[in-house]
Amino acid sequence: MRMRKKKHQTERLANCSDIFIDDITKYQTNIKAVFNEDKPLYMEIGCGKGAFILETAKRNPDVNFIAVEKNLNVLVLAAEKIKNEGLTNVKFLAGDAGVLRDFETQTKCDRIYINFCDPWPKNGYRKRRLTHEYHLAIWEKLLKENGEIHFKTDNKGLFEFSLNSFSDYDMKLKNITLDLHNSSFEGNVMTEYEKLFSDKGQPIYRCEAIYRTK
Repeated sequence: MRMRKKKHQTERLANCSDIFIDDITKYQTNIKAVFNEDKPLYMEIGCGKGAFILETAKRNPDVNFIAVEKNLNVLVLAAEKIKNEGLTNVKFLAGDAGVLRDFETQTKCDRIYINFCDPWPKNGYRKRRLTHEYHLAIWEKLLKENGEIHFKTDNKGLFEFSLNSFSDYDMKLKNITLDLHNSSFEGNVMTEYEKLFSDKGQPIYRCEAIYRTK
């Protein structure tokens, strides 16, 4: 069922305008200039309601974050969380992954988070999966040499597809787990979806994929 537009959405987004990137093309040569400081830069593709980006930014004050989200109904909630906490190391970019397709920058991000993205289960839609080679080429342009993708999902089929996709793209894999919450992995930050799925007893799949130096 389609989510109804949040009440006063336009006004609420306007109140958070100072933490939005109004035109990403302004930063073609230097994406870090979004923050006007040379700190490590991480990006989350599909931040949802913002639980993950909020907690991760709080834990890492010396890292800057760009959170991308296409759904304005959840984006407004994420932005308000950051605004209310007074965090200055998070900026938001409204739009789907396609807004980054033609974006190239001389300075690079250090890490990209992809958490619980749409699995697009029908084979005919596999190119839309954010771990398909089509998107891996986009993330590669954004990341520095040996840059990392940190990937989590509750969908076993998508996870298996993603492991194969990373491998076929000649990426190095590490920290692979088929049951994150019963593993030895430390420092996990949960998303809203992750808590929902784990409360139901569903395993969470996670891995890190690193682009090799070419």
